[in-house]
Amino acid sequence: MAHQRPMMPVQELPTDQKLPVTIITGFLGSGKTTLLNWILTNKDHKKRIAVIENEFGEVAIDDGIVIQAQEEIVTLDNGCLCCTMRGDLVKTLHDLLERRDNFDYIIVETTGLADPSPVAVTFNLDPKIKANTRLDAVVTVVDAKHALRHMREKKEDGVVNESVQQVAFADKILLNKTDLVDEATLKEVREEVKLINKFARLIETNHSKVDLKEVLDVKAFSIEKLNEFENEDIHDHDHDHKHDHDHDHKHD
Repeated sequence: MAHQRPMMPVQELPTDQKLPVTIITGFLGSGKTTLLNWILTNKDHKKRIAVIENEFGEVAIDDGIVIQAQEEIVTLDNGCLCCTMRGDLVKTLHDLLERRDNFDYIIVETTGLADPSPVAVTFNLDPKIKANTRLDAVVTVVDAKHALRHMREKKEDGVVNESVQQVAFADKILLNKTDLVDEATLKEVREEVKLINKFARLIETNHSKVDLKEVLDVKAFSIEKLNEFENEDIHDHDHDHKHDHDHDHKHD
């Protein structure tokens, strides 16, 4: 009878040598793709970023910065990479880690309807991923014009309001498209966001243009938050507001 070879323990890198990971989340049309393109076209950060795009996002990276497209990996002119997640995030990350010499930062962009917490959990559960990466921050992009309707939408019992989850789990919140609303609406959106998450830094932007020092390599994510988040019942973020349910989600 053949003996199974024992699994070799995964060698964990020191924290300062692990690949930092930023998760970008937000509803469709909020400006996630615009933020991604802002990061990828910006040469100031001098980072070689590997971007994992969710297949549901239909994300379009600006053609002007693409120099090579090979299977699911797209190489950009500043040394960054983009790949589309086909199915399993763990497999995609394992494939990327085989190419780790080609990049020094990872960005995961979630679909507009995704709760970011399971994505974050992935980086803590898989031994190889945990040994080689560290979650840097969850950045949520909020569309100032449609945010109140999304956040106040009544859901059936047991159904999570994803936009509330995205705000609650964020380390940094970009309140985007502020030029499309008046000051009174902006104040109301700010207050609503702070009700859900009073700890995250709120940054107001137009066209998702933000100082990259605010969103990359900020060391804002705490693993304790994952445990707290599982225990907290944010599902009961309920309001007695009337609002219409006609959503005009548009892709960026």
